[in-house]
Amino acid sequence: MGKNNNHKQTLYPSRIDLPENTRAKVVGLLNETLASTLDLKTQVKQAHWNVKGMDFYQLHELFDEMAGELEEFVDMVAERATALGGLAKGTARVAAQDSILPEYPFDILDGKSHVTALADRYAPYAKHIREAIDKSDRWEDKDTADLYTEISRAIDKRLWFLEAHLQAAEVAAAPEKEKVKG
Repeated sequence: MGKNNNHKQTLYPSRIDLPENTRAKVVGLLNETLASTLDLKTQVKQAHWNVKGMDFYQLHELFDEMAGELEEFVDMVAERATALGGLAKGTARVAAQDSILPEYPFDILDGKSHVTALADRYAPYAKHIREAIDKSDRWEDKDTADLYTEISRAIDKRLWFLEAHLQAAEVAAAPEKEKVKG
């Protein structure tokens, strides 16, 4: 998943009853998620700090709440990696190198543009989380699959919140698109 997740996998001895090869695969997956979660959190903070316009206060507060939630996920993912005997790789440099997300645009100010940019990042992140549920389950690590399921529900809800800001305009524009096609 990650752009360049070729870091040497560190695995410490553990009495956990998962096979070492399973733990190594899951820790690698968790570190991919950690990088993207850290990146998404900082991108949400970028929107929080820089949003302008009539919906400033509402979006400023929403984005801060979303960043706080992502910080909790960062901790959950990193602690799961270490609980499996792995090394959580959560520096900004690793996150920038390994994140699945594109860079955040620095040339936007208005609320709608920030909401769109975040929705465009939450969607692939949500997809990554769902794929991680399937991989963890296939590797028979039900606890990690459950962790990912918890994150997935919250991320889908946040994507819904973001898209709800955009859908009225998209639906209103739909008949115009139909006219152009017909």
